[in-house]
Amino acid sequence: MRKLLKRLLGQPGTGVLGSSSSKHDDTDRPRPSLQSGHRLYCIGDIHGRLDLLEELNAQVMRDCAGFTGHKTVVYLGDYIDRGSQSSQVLELLITQPLADFESIHLLGNHEQAMLDFLVDPRKTAAWLTFGGQVTLLSYAVGLGRPMMSQAVELLRDELEVKLPQSHLDFLNNCREWYTRDSYCFVHAGIRPGVPMQDQVAQDLLWIRDDFTRSRERHEHVVVHGHTISEEVEWKANRIGIDTGAYETGMLTALVLEGEDQRLLQTGRVD
Repeated sequence: MRKLLKRLLGQPGTGVLGSSSSKHDDTDRPRPSLQSGHRLYCIGDIHGRLDLLEELNAQVMRDCAGFTGHKTVVYLGDYIDRGSQSSQVLELLITQPLADFESIHLLGNHEQAMLDFLVDPRKTAAWLTFGGQVTLLSYAVGLGRPMMSQAVELLRDELEVKLPQSHLDFLNNCREWYTRDSYCFVHAGIRPGVPMQDQVAQDLLWIRDDFTRSRERHEHVVVHGHTISEEVEWKANRIGIDTGAYETGMLTALVLEGEDQRLLQTGRVD
């Protein structure tokens, strides 16, 4: 038997304490910072675009050449679905981490949807309609006849056979949030007014308008993905870096060092 999935449906979790286009809101903007001697790269939603991840990783390695301090890379989740190479993205993250970096992998709502599908495919079959089908195909699951004509239990059973244990372990070990100095990193956002230790997984992975429309100051400046914007959104209380890579060809990395904030990005495609 495969080892028991650690994340059950709806289970709340815990966390641990170049030139570019962007949209700025500098009104009463705070001056968040990282501890001296640290540089952090935060990468947005990848969604099965192995080509863009490889391109951005190469940019990161060039950018940090010669930097002798502590280097961290934070991935904001949604590694799978939408794009055609979900399994390959996970394999790269697992087997080829950036050299000499501390790597932090956050859980996205699409990864949680996949884990939920493995637990209860009937209850969570909607995953197949918002990206799950292409992820299954990246594992060679459901080949040979139209996927939606197959019983979801059969698709789940085939995925269990073909999903490498290393991929399952990776997904089960992703964090739901991470803080470093003035910043909090999370996939979707946080519930305004709720302390981080009291946040629930449903909000951390799925929240949109209640978070993105809020002007409330949080404990940290929140760096997030999940909600696509044409350009990076710089707000006084949050920085949104999901630039829709799977459609636009623009995968974004936010680079933080001291009080400096800048971007590395892959190019757009037609």
